Amino acid sequence: EVQLVESGGGLVQTGGSLRLSCAASGFIFEDYVIGWFRQAPGKERKGVSYIMIKDGSTHYTDSAKGRFTISSDIARYNFASLQMNSLKPEDTATYYCAVKRYDVSQDPSEYTSWGPGTQVTVSS
Repeated sequence: EVQLVESGGGLVQTGGSLRLSCAASGFIFEDYVIGWFRQAPGKERKGVSYIMIKDGSTHYTDSAKGRFTISSDIARYNFASLQMNSLKPEDTATYYCAVKRYDVSQDPSEYTSWGPGTQVTVSS
């Protein structure tokens, strides 16, 4: 089972940028889908962006389109990153990376391994 750890969160002003990273240890399947999710206090955990390791295809939810960029380069020891630009107060949440096999899904319950999360706070 793969173990995941996120980093890169912090406090940023509206309009600022952050780059989140997800480090992985353990066996990595080539058919993994890596997902970035976020959860604000009192709200459900929701997907932000996804990437398939095998072909690099990416998917974004409406909240992330045009502002966030997901990447993964296993050969360069970048399991997953999430570049977040033009941040808004509503982006404030704990951000998690997670993996599942085979196909992209927006359902968090389908993801089998999770990191502990990293806090992102955007001040107005």
